[in-house]
Amino acid sequence: MSLYCKKWGKSLEIKYFNRGAKEMEVEKVYGDKAVRWLYESLSGKVASTFVTMPFVSKAYGMMQSSGLSKKKVAPFIDAFKIKIEEYLPEEGRTKEDPYSSFNEFFIRRFKDGAREFVKDCHILPAFSEARYFGYDRVTDDQVIPVKGKFLSSKELLRNEKWNSTFENGPLLLARLCPVDYHRYHYPDNGTTLDHYRIKGELHSVNPIALKKKPDIFVENERVVTILETENFGKLAYIEVGATCVGKIIQSHQDKDFQRGDEKGYFLFGGSTVIVLGEAGKWKPSSDILEYTQQGIETYLKLGEESGLKL
Repeated sequence: MSLYCKKWGKSLEIKYFNRGAKEMEVEKVYGDKAVRWLYESLSGKVASTFVTMPFVSKAYGMMQSSGLSKKKVAPFIDAFKIKIEEYLPEEGRTKEDPYSSFNEFFIRRFKDGAREFVKDCHILPAFSEARYFGYDRVTDDQVIPVKGKFLSSKELLRNEKWNSTFENGPLLLARLCPVDYHRYHYPDNGTTLDHYRIKGELHSVNPIALKKKPDIFVENERVVTILETENFGKLAYIEVGATCVGKIIQSHQDKDFQRGDEKGYFLFGGSTVIVLGEAGKWKPSSDILEYTQQGIETYLKLGEESGLKL
């Protein structure tokens, strides 16, 4: 069993290292009982065939955009201790009544200055505010920290045009929980070379689900964008859908982009962003590599160091 999932009574305790706080923390899982039922019970496994179909998640996502869902916002903020003072209200609304639905709260934006992208061109900034795994070299026999599943660039990309470009290159995997900021950003200046969608299922990306179904990252629906960056070579930027993610939205429409620009966002649900690089161009930060070897994620704030140019 990986160290980041430790048994505690009848449940699994998910631990991660918070770089800012410089300490280990235990994740408070949203929808914990539902995830366990889907992936740990016989009836849940039968139901998961239906639940993980994209139309189910999209329908649930639409419910989160209804006015009735607004009543869930305040209890969610209290339960998960969201620092709401760091975020802007929905456009056109006040801080006394900031969001018209749960989805508007879910895709909330940071206030100006709440997060800054590191400016040093030798440092790869965190493209998501999330829990990170990192590998300096991903091969076909690379094992992610769940039950011996292979994670290769070929499986993730499913595109002969780009398979050789990212062979044996570095990888960062950022897992966003429902409590996190759900917008994702460009880590460097550059231009878009290619963009395509891979259809698939919508399983949970929670570690509980990954232990039971370790091929989730290569089976779930995802969007792939190939970027040419100024300082880190080509990057394959992959947004992975998950259970109850209503949509993966690409909000940036221009071909060119700048470090820190918003690329897009996920509507309701936990999600994952994976970035692949070319061999010899950069590597994940040393603390991410160290904790990954122990099967522990590292929590990073948006814009802080996640990798280094070689």
